Amino acid sequence: MPYSNDIIEELNVLALFNLETDLEGIKVHSSAGEAKVAAAERLYSKGLTSQVDGGYLTSLGRTAAEHAQGLLQILK
Repeated sequence: MPYSNDIIEELNVLALFNLETDLEGIKVHSSAGEAKVAAAERLYSKGLTSQVDGGYLTSLGRTAAEHAQGLLQILK
């Protein structure tokens, strides 16, 4: 099953997180675009982030971000 545009956008948001520290989150502003805002909302509803507009990664979110960023490194 290929990645949907929604999943790709969620992966792009997960790639924004700095995995070097748990003290740094992100904020997805409305100016980021409809697709990115919707992706941030979906990540929150899936329990991967602490806030609907980004916030911090949950423990599950950190695992997802590690895998997403790892895959990105492999594919680059």
